[in-house]
Amino acid sequence: MTAPVPLAAPVPLAVRARDVLTSEWTKLRSVRSTYWTLLVAVVTPIGISALVAVTLAHAPGKQPSVDPLLPGLISQEYAVLAVGVLGVLAFSTEYGTGLIRTTFAAVPRRRAVLAAKAAVIGALTLVAGEVVAFASFALVQAVLSGKHLSVSLSHPGVPGAVLADGLLLFVVATMGVGLGAIVRHTAGGIAALVGLIFLPAILGVLPAPWGARVGRFTLLDAVRQVTALHPATDLFAPALSLLVLLAWPALTLLAAALLITRRDA
Repeated sequence: MTAPVPLAAPVPLAVRARDVLTSEWTKLRSVRSTYWTLLVAVVTPIGISALVAVTLAHAPGKQPSVDPLLPGLISQEYAVLAVGVLGVLAFSTEYGTGLIRTTFAAVPRRRAVLAAKAAVIGALTLVAGEVVAFASFALVQAVLSGKHLSVSLSHPGVPGAVLADGLLLFVVATMGVGLGAIVRHTAGGIAALVGLIFLPAILGVLPAPWGARVGRFTLLDAVRQVTALHPATDLFAPALSLLVLLAWPALTLLAAALLITRRDA
C-alpha cells in the first residue's frame, strides 16, 4: 500500500508578507527611473526653498509677519508630481506590459499586492520627504537668520510642522499607487492625480464663506495648515487638518482595494 504523501505545511502569514514586500522592493529599486524621480523629488525642493528664503531675506525692510516655515512648504509642493508619477507607475507599468498577470498569479490575493506596493513606495517617499523637510528647514533658517527672521527647531510647534511637511510626498505617492490600480493607465492615472490635488484647491477662490468651507477639505490647504507656524483661523485646526491630509490616500487606496478584485487583470 502506497504511503500517503504528506501535505506541505502552510506558509506563515509573516513569511508571505515578507516575500511580497521583498518582491515589490526589488521591482522598485531595479528600475532606473526610481532613482531619477527621487533625485528630482529631493534636490528640486531643497533648491527652491533656498531661492525662496534668499528672496525673503533680501526683501526691502524687516518682515516680522513672514512665516519662516513657508519656503520649505512651497518647495515640497514642487516635488509632489514626481513622487505621484512614481506611485502611478507602480501599477500602470505592469498593466501596460501585461506583467500584472504574472504578479497576480504569484500572489493571488490582489489586495496584498496593493498593500505591498503602497507600503514600499510609502516608506521610501516618507523617508525622502522627511530628508527634504529637515534639510530645507536647516537651509532656510540659515539664510533667514541674517535678517533675524529664523526660528529654531526647538521653538514651540516647529518640530511637528517640519515632520508634517515631510508627509506630503508620502501622501501623494500613495495616492498615486491607488490611482494607478484604479485607472491602470499611466497617462490617465497622472491626469487623475493632478485633478485630485489641484482642482479641489481651485474651489477655494469661491466667495466667503464657501471658499474656506471647501478649502478645509482640500489636500493643499490641509498640508499648509499642519505645517504653518501660525495656522489660519478659517480652516480646521492642525490636528483635524492632519486627519484630512491622511484621508486622501486612505480613501484612494480603499477605492483601489474595492476595485482591484472585481476586474480582470
